[in-house]
Amino acid sequence: MPRIALLTTGGTIAMTASDKGANLGAPPPFVEMLRRNLPKIGVELTPVLSRPSTSFTVSDIARLAHAANEVAKTHDGVVITHGTDVLEETAFALELLTRTETPIVVTGAMRLANKPSADGDANLIAAVRVAASDAARGKGVLVVFDDEIHWGVLAKKRHAFRTHAFSSEPLGPLGWVAEDRVRFVLTPETRLPHLSWGGRESVVPILEAGPGLEPDLIRNFPKCDALVLSLPGAGHIADSAPALLAELPMPVVFASRTGAGETLSKSYGYGGGEMDLIARGLIPAKYLDARRARIALAILLSRDASKEEIAAFFASI
Repeated sequence: MPRIALLTTGGTIAMTASDKGANLGAPPPFVEMLRRNLPKIGVELTPVLSRPSTSFTVSDIARLAHAANEVAKTHDGVVITHGTDVLEETAFALELLTRTETPIVVTGAMRLANKPSADGDANLIAAVRVAASDAARGKGVLVVFDDEIHWGVLAKKRHAFRTHAFSSEPLGPLGWVAEDRVRFVLTPETRLPHLSWGGRESVVPILEAGPGLEPDLIRNFPKCDALVLSLPGAGHIADSAPALLAELPMPVVFASRTGAGETLSKSYGYGGGEMDLIARGLIPAKYLDARRARIALAILLSRDASKEEIAAFFASI
């Protein structure tokens, strides 16, 4: 019988509706439900956190990664229940902070447990099936939602409230769950670099730019440990910005805001093009979006990584 470690953190999957709005209460009977539906898979539950995911700090996510690493040593698979609001950031961080052949699967729910057509049980059953599957071994952190299997590096929440909320656009899921079968049709070619959590919290804001960026905003930008720019196209900004950005004392990483593709490095040489930004010391995030770049920076800065080490990390992906 496969042994699955179930780590819980709260979120909609652990909430019920009331006249005062949804809130966390007593832990749901996850294990009993799974025993009824998956009698050939053993599940052991360990609470790690219990609050909405938007209240998580990067330290909390690092704590969750440590817990997942530990139980992965003694179990055949790990399933994590999680609030959906920042699930994609956690899945990405787990991919950086864990390194095991044991499947680590993240799931949650979009509908409260006592609402019609609640999806939490179905998502959890599918996640446990995937975690118990030999086919999932070595594929990195996975997100299972609505019977689809996504790579944690690419999975994104694409809808505010519908049950089919997660996508890996534009590439698509790695596979799916059908009846009691787990089927993979794609697999990640490489894993991301393995990072360790150093314990220091940092301040890493995201600044999105559109047509024009006020110079005074850059001149008066508050003190922080690093800055992520979410830029149009392949990493482009108003020509009045690069010189001011180069004067900022913190590392500055720029990502594309398009949601697909990656930042370029040698195509556009005009003022504010990606070649101009790179020449001034800004760091391209490649295919990572601003949210993922922010998480990577927070983990790197937790152990006081230098600007050169940060640049080397992004160059390696």
